[in-house]
Amino acid sequence: MKPTIIIPVVVATIAALCVAALGATVTDLGPWYQGLAKPGWNPPDVVFPMGWTLIYALITVAGITAWRAARTAAEAEWVIGLFALNGFLNISWSILFFRLQRPDWAFFEVIVLWLSILAMILYCGRFSKKAALLLVPYLVWVGFAGALNWAVVELNAPFG
Repeated sequence: MKPTIIIPVVVATIAALCVAALGATVTDLGPWYQGLAKPGWNPPDVVFPMGWTLIYALITVAGITAWRAARTAAEAEWVIGLFALNGFLNISWSILFFRLQRPDWAFFEVIVLWLSILAMILYCGRFSKKAALLLVPYLVWVGFAGALNWAVVELNAPFG
């Protein structure tokens, strides 16, 4: 493999694993979460780790694809910046929802997270349709998570 292929693969894989590990670390499905009223359309808890595993794999491939397709160093830097911001927002949602036990705050944050995914799709789509398409399931997944987050707020408010 050429170094130009190895570097983005290694960087994107490590970044995705770090975001996934941090997200998993701050996610607590203990008594507080189990005690929340949830809508009837809430999937079983086992669906979330499976879904996130697939999503993180797609994000990783999208990041590599977009970074390699970038036509300039500035575009490549924007790809890295957008993906890094998105990783930060992804972890922040878990902290707000699970650690701070504030689904109400997490709902507003998930809107920003969703917008960051849309920004990645629109930006990467300028030079890599494949990368943009790989991110669409993530956008849908977070949209569903946002709707579920809102339902939890509606069923359990007030918080704090």
